Amino acid sequence: MAEPPYAAGPVVLGVDSGGSGLRLAVAPVTAPDARPENTYASDIPVRTGERGIDARQLLDQLLPAAEKLRQAAGASGFAAVCVGAAGMATLGQELRDVLPRALADAFGAHRLALAADAVTGYAGALGQRPGVVVAAGTGLVALGADPASGSGWRRADGWGHLLGDCGGGAWIGRAGLEAALRAYDGRSGGSPALLRAAEEEFGPVGGLPGQLYPRADRPAVLASFAPYVAREAAGDAVAAGIVRAAAAQIVDTAAAACPPGAGRTVALTGGLFRLGEVLRAPVRAGLAARLPEAVCMEPAGGPLDGALRLAAALAADAVRLPVDGALLRIVRHGK
Repeated sequence: MAEPPYAAGPVVLGVDSGGSGLRLAVAPVTAPDARPENTYASDIPVRTGERGIDARQLLDQLLPAAEKLRQAAGASGFAAVCVGAAGMATLGQELRDVLPRALADAFGAHRLALAADAVTGYAGALGQRPGVVVAAGTGLVALGADPASGSGWRRADGWGHLLGDCGGGAWIGRAGLEAALRAYDGRSGGSPALLRAAEEEFGPVGGLPGQLYPRADRPAVLASFAPYVAREAAGDAVAAGIVRAAAAQIVDTAAAACPPGAGRTVALTGGLFRLGEVLRAPVRAGLAARLPEAVCMEPAGGPLDGALRLAAALAADAVRLPVDGALLRIVRHGK
């Protein structure tokens, strides 16, 4: 019988829980950046209720999936676990109460990192080097750190589509729809091209408020129009101005979160940058002007990769990122 792939050494478990579901992966302590051979993915997101993130529902998915991964890896348990979850900082108290005992009992995992998804995103993109990661999708947030300085996390924006998330997908989509409605009304600042695009996506724009305002997923609906704005930017001055304004907002947020000093790295992550060079080019140019000593790089990996990296660092007592109890908490559960 062939040897299990990781039988020669200890392994760690990485967990990424967000709005799109739950993902798990196992990797050797000594090679957390290797492509994981054992992974699990579910498109069932973990519920959030009055007590925050539902730890029991998370465990109902996590424990059996992790057990299969443990067996496939030929491991007796996990040297460390990192759970990254959207909302961990503000909604993760039940996870902090329940997960340490449950994972220690099930897998002998006496070292646990509980992290916000922005933190696992940072670790996936940059590892533990100093810099800032911009996560841009429907919303937008930047997280910066300088592990050697001993200072904490530097966070900018991420305040939601009503109060912030400036330059994110919902922000671009809302600005594009406003320009469409201005054209519909005959007001200045309108864009006939965006009006045609809005009718293509949503039908007659006179019914747009009724479609949009009652919906609980309003930010996602607004963000769905961002690709149309990017598409029209090549030939429409209003659409091009919206994209340039979004790029300026992204640069401003990145600069606010980036720690001072030379040798900083900026990584741009998230689905919004799939809009392409129409957005990426002005963001890069803005970053070069605003943060001339920083280097802009492609992210090395995503949040699940970051969870594996943090778990491996925890197993080796080598976590250097800021541990603050909210964005990142380390639990060493007694044997």
